[in-house]
Amino acid sequence: MTVSGIDKGQSLSEGWTLTLTEADAFKTPVDIPLDIEAVTAPVPGTVAQALEALGRFDRFQPEPLNNQDAWYRLTLVSDKIGPAILRFEGLATIAEIFLNGERVAHSTSMFEALDVSFEPSGADELAICFRALAPHLEKSGPRARWRPQMMNSQGLRLIRTTALGHMPGWCPEIHAVGPWRPVRLIRKDQCKFEILSFQSQLDADGTGFLRISVRSDATAIELGCADLWTTLHPAGDTTFEGELRLEHIEPWWPATHGTPVLHDVSLRIEGQTHLAARTGFRRIDIDHGADGKGFGLKINGEPVFCRGAVWTNADIVRLPGNRADYEPWLRLAAEAGMNMTRIGGTMAYETPEFFVLCDELGLMVWQDMMLANFDYPAKDEAFLAHIDQEISHLLTNTACSPSLAVLCGGSEMYQQGAMLGLSEQFWKGPLTEEILPAHVRRLRPDIAYVPNSPFGGALPFVSNEKIGHYYGVGAYCRPLEDARRANVRFAGECLAFANVPHQVTLDKYLPVKPVHDPKWRARVPRDRGASWDFEDVRDHYLKLLYDLDPATLRRENVDRYLDFSRAAIAEVMEATFAEWRRVGSNCQGAMVWTLQDLLPGPGWGVIDSTGLPKSAFYGLKRAFRPLQINLLDEGTNGLDIHLINETPENADVVVEIACLRDGIQPVVSGRRAMSLAARDKRLIAATDLFGAFFDTTYAYRFGPPAHDVTVAKLLDAQTGVLLANAAHFPRGRQAALHPVSLQTDLTMNDGRWILHVTADRFAQSVCIDAEGFRPADDGFHLSPGEGRRIELIPAGPQSTEMPRGEIRTLGNVQLFRF
Repeated sequence: MTVSGIDKGQSLSEGWTLTLTEADAFKTPVDIPLDIEAVTAPVPGTVAQALEALGRFDRFQPEPLNNQDAWYRLTLVSDKIGPAILRFEGLATIAEIFLNGERVAHSTSMFEALDVSFEPSGADELAICFRALAPHLEKSGPRARWRPQMMNSQGLRLIRTTALGHMPGWCPEIHAVGPWRPVRLIRKDQCKFEILSFQSQLDADGTGFLRISVRSDATAIELGCADLWTTLHPAGDTTFEGELRLEHIEPWWPATHGTPVLHDVSLRIEGQTHLAARTGFRRIDIDHGADGKGFGLKINGEPVFCRGAVWTNADIVRLPGNRADYEPWLRLAAEAGMNMTRIGGTMAYETPEFFVLCDELGLMVWQDMMLANFDYPAKDEAFLAHIDQEISHLLTNTACSPSLAVLCGGSEMYQQGAMLGLSEQFWKGPLTEEILPAHVRRLRPDIAYVPNSPFGGALPFVSNEKIGHYYGVGAYCRPLEDARRANVRFAGECLAFANVPHQVTLDKYLPVKPVHDPKWRARVPRDRGASWDFEDVRDHYLKLLYDLDPATLRRENVDRYLDFSRAAIAEVMEATFAEWRRVGSNCQGAMVWTLQDLLPGPGWGVIDSTGLPKSAFYGLKRAFRPLQINLLDEGTNGLDIHLINETPENADVVVEIACLRDGIQPVVSGRRAMSLAARDKRLIAATDLFGAFFDTTYAYRFGPPAHDVTVAKLLDAQTGVLLANAAHFPRGRQAALHPVSLQTDLTMNDGRWILHVTADRFAQSVCIDAEGFRPADDGFHLSPGEGRRIELIPAGPQSTEMPRGEIRTLGNVQLFRF
């Protein structure tokens, strides 16, 4: 495990040099001529990172890095002689290790740690040669039964490395080369203990259990947590193990459903107390639904609607693994009301620090094995040995983390084979059905296992059974109603669009004409070989929602085109999740594709690569509220109000609804105070609040429409504070576009800048731009006379200057400044 009685050892992060040579030009570091250039290189780090720092690599126009050898060299000066270990936590990918000119080890997997024992002499020459990967990708192996289109090299299925950099149209072709994870020097005689295994468990009655196995030279060890202690018993010459029972322990919850409580776990050895771990106690059950065809998670016995986005990477060039690199992204995910993130099989494994942050933030992690799309050589012993090491390393290093909730056998392997017409016997096999779940049962019996994503049903990719990758609304340009018609049970992926970033990002990193400029087009994601891209998908929904021709709008007013593009995606996100979270829905979760972009531009990410949220982020933030109100059109059955309370406390609320003509005149309205029980949903017909029939959905069409928008609010009964709101457009959003007048007031409250915005009539997609700040909400709808208080969050170091900016709406060409 990653926890030991001392720190993780001396990090060998300084003094490295990098030399690039032709493939296989030199067998040992001694053979390299002295006149070949050596440059300073960061470790952990990548070749791309080292070259970028010198201005020799452009992430926007990357050159291949897998066709040459990369030599990392270090003079290792030690002031202490004695047995030691060199620990290489991750080498990408075909690597040879040399000590004093002699090859002492080699690695053929990017995803495995490697230990090398040695005795320092005082000054030792350490070298790592990363051999060119391109020749290895050309080697043939066992015959594949199918070939995925999305990868540019079929040889990837035979090498344990990331698919990042090898998926044209999906991500920049930046190849992962170098010591991407730390290199450490560990002194054997300084380690007081080593945790061999660790398990936390929560029973249905609220009793927690800790089970631990420890290696130590001590004569006695005690295990402590929550002020309780037990003595571990010897299980060998240097091994101790035992169990600690903790009655009524406070459990760990996803942040949407409670508090992610963590507890310190300590070991008392020879009179000294050592912090061994921090862990949480929670229970996970798979919920297959009433018909047995569903998939969902129950946490501590409570059904949890899982929502979030698929993680890509904190930086495609550096491939970092430190807390500081993860934290901005994961804090934004938590701010958006996400309670899960998925690390997909086309990405890379993240470090334990990723999971520690998710533990703290109450973010569950769905972890794929780094297996995607290919027909892997599952009968090859060397391949299976790599998989064994990979999953053992992953599950052992995250043993303390309650955030790890799902281990999945990989991404779209089943789908790929099935879509090519192969029968189940070809694409389903022992690797994902037997070998991987056996590891989970042995090392992390507390988590859920899924053989592949997607899987289930008559075909593995249909969305009405188990787990689907749902792109009906999205890539396949289906109407919004398809989100209900498809009967999605759990979407491992969904809702991919070319999401337009904030104008600040475009002005700084992509100052070109949208859509037509080649630089813009290069940033638009696409499926390899497809005749369309995800900008075409976004334009489809712009036209569907606003009855505007995207090409004409773009030609006549490109700024308005971008505003409508941003608004359309936020609206699609909100509408789709409203369907999936409604009373009566069979859906138990969905992961949006993806959390962050890898380059600035109109990528899949709901956060751009600079860390600035896009419109989709704010749409999701509204859609994910634990206390929520939604309006759903049931045709001739009228408009339904759906109320959700996922929190552990009852909520006293007031529901208000009004149908507005011309965005200002209430035609009919209603109001009701009620108590929403904890973990409950309620459905109310809108007419129940009106007290009489009213054609809220304009389904009967008796005469001209009486209103153009219905607005609903969920208010705190005690304070009147707005908890959530929703809008319905019976004649479409275009009919409810009105010029509005906005009033603003900017105040400082407890060190935070608060912008108060009021509209004289219904305002669609109110957007706020403030230099050096980002709004806590953006692209929201505003009812007439309603005042909305929006915090302006510093985008960088806290500024003492008063924010200045402008506000715009879809109904106005005019800008409002503050």
